[in-house]
Amino acid sequence: MAETEGKTLELIELNAKIREAKGKGAARKLRAANAIPAIVYGVKEDPVMLSLDTVEFIKIIRDHGSTGLFFNVKIEGGVEKAVMLKEMQMDAFGLEHLHVDLHEVDMGHSVTVTVPIETTGDCLGVKEGGMLQLIRRELDVFCKPKNMPSSIVLDISELNVGDSIHVEDINLGDAVEIPHDVNFTVLTIVPPTTDESEVSEEDEDLLEEAAPAGE
Repeated sequence: MAETEGKTLELIELNAKIREAKGKGAARKLRAANAIPAIVYGVKEDPVMLSLDTVEFIKIIRDHGSTGLFFNVKIEGGVEKAVMLKEMQMDAFGLEHLHVDLHEVDMGHSVTVTVPIETTGDCLGVKEGGMLQLIRRELDVFCKPKNMPSSIVLDISELNVGDSIHVEDINLGDAVEIPHDVNFTVLTIVPPTTDESEVSEEDEDLLEEAAPAGE
């Protein structure tokens, strides 16, 4: 019921410079100079403080998104590190990058990354008037970087109204694990409604069961 895309890991080239100064004042000066403060947390080494070119980094995010990104960071002086994007800190309006956290990866060890969900196929239930409800738009997977899928593609062509795909229905092969404690719903095909009051108790139970914990 599920396919994966992008089996070959892409290491995106990212240039960086060493930064010596730290603190809020130094970070503000960097951003004013069109650079983003960053840090690489090493596997067996101390963290390294870097600065990234704002234009280059924003272009990468626009081209590749911000989920499951792995970089080959080229640091001035000839040092290169394979890293994954762990966190981007943005301003209150989501317009300016304040700080970027990168984690060095050992290509031979598994890591947890977040992968987007996509669907494919002409759904039978949707043709009958049902509606596709995507409960989870992304899932965490645990695998070696080389096995990381760029997306998880779910075939919904055979689903009827009332059918669902749960996490345990998704098989990504032996090399990729989806960590989970309960067999939660990833997507479901719900009956069409014109008014919230027309939703039956059975449908309400389905939606309540499908909703992620804590939402």
